[in-house]
Amino acid sequence: MLNIIGRPASGRLLCDGISRRRVLQIGAVGAFGLTLPDLLRAEQSGAGQHAGRTARSVILIWMHGGPSQLDTFDMKPAAPAEYRGAFSPIASSLPGLDICELLPEHARVMHHCSVIRSFSHNNGDHWAAAHWMLTGRLGATGSDRAPRQPSMGAVAAHLLGPTQPGSLASVNMNDGGFGFHGGAWLGVNYNPFRYGDFSYGNEAGQLPTGDHRSFSLVDGLSERRVIDRAGLRQQLDNLKRQIDRHRVFDQMDAVDHQALDLVLSGRVRRAFDVSEEDPALRERYGAGWGEQALLSRRLIQAGVRYVSLNTGYFDDHSSIEPALRDKLPRHDRCVGVLIQDLADRWMLDDTLVVVAGEFGHTPRINSNAGRDHWPQAQSVLLAGGGYRHGQVIGSTSDKAEYPTSRKVGVEDFCAIVYRAMGLKADDQITDLSGRPMHLVPGGEVPAELL
Repeated sequence: MLNIIGRPASGRLLCDGISRRRVLQIGAVGAFGLTLPDLLRAEQSGAGQHAGRTARSVILIWMHGGPSQLDTFDMKPAAPAEYRGAFSPIASSLPGLDICELLPEHARVMHHCSVIRSFSHNNGDHWAAAHWMLTGRLGATGSDRAPRQPSMGAVAAHLLGPTQPGSLASVNMNDGGFGFHGGAWLGVNYNPFRYGDFSYGNEAGQLPTGDHRSFSLVDGLSERRVIDRAGLRQQLDNLKRQIDRHRVFDQMDAVDHQALDLVLSGRVRRAFDVSEEDPALRERYGAGWGEQALLSRRLIQAGVRYVSLNTGYFDDHSSIEPALRDKLPRHDRCVGVLIQDLADRWMLDDTLVVVAGEFGHTPRINSNAGRDHWPQAQSVLLAGGGYRHGQVIGSTSDKAEYPTSRKVGVEDFCAIVYRAMGLKADDQITDLSGRPMHLVPGGEVPAELL
């Protein structure tokens, strides 16, 4: 993390008392020696092949644990009570689409969205399903959780880099859980820049990567501030003024200058300061996931290509009604306000917002008043990204048990995300053995989106 607080590092001091070693550690923000210059060099070195193809970005809202389709976008009010659950449907801005009463902010923006009701696969293992969805390939399992393939965000960092020079390619918020958001064999330099410490159990382990703990806003669940942002900003400004009196950076290469600018004065650093936003807009987003969604929008504006925000925990095997009454309203503000904010700024067409988890949940409520794993059906929400929206794709049976039309699978899901960034499922990267491999083994974007 930033080495700007605490006792100075030992070694030769500059005339104002700052050691050269300490100055050079400003960019050292990661574990295992991974630094901001490392991240920027990796992004620049791998971004030539597809650079300039598109400036589009992705914000993935990952509903860790898996959302219940019947309690979100595929409600079945005519089904027996043990299937339909406790919540009532409400009308949305998309005629004919009713959604859960706990999602009023979603309801206001559904004309900007597409809902895929017929998303389906056959794997009920959290780790296996999450690895599959986030990388396009099977690999990890609950008994062997190590990632085997690079995530879509890591591949985008490798092939495309950021949308603006000097920015970061990929940022992940609330790392951990069943998410596989890292670079795997592409290398730790393609792991996302980590932000936020709440891990929802950290089931998949924490990625070794650069982070920015000092800018953390909230833990994703509470309103407790992690740091005094204004105090940190003053420390950074004071340090920059001290450094600017010297010429010690004259011989640093361009990437090191970009890293220094990113940390001390660049637009990415400013993006982390959400206090610049209108207080009324911040209030609309709310604290926790909402504030992190606002930060996601600011990072996209600052040139970040791929932002993943893990919300959760949505694996409610018992007492699902009170659990969702607590979580869904906060998730609602996170997603619904974000989509409207992007639309208001004319950013939505160039930013794909995709909301999904590793699978859905059982149509029938169990004996513990919860829902269990059900990969056969899940609802996926899409907005923006240059796609055609204002529609529902596919359908499920009368109890939301399985698709009855237009089944969409994992590889199709990955193809949708990649295409939004200007990549194709059959584009290639080179694996560890030196052989080319497609980004996804198969899959296609549903024609309805095009």
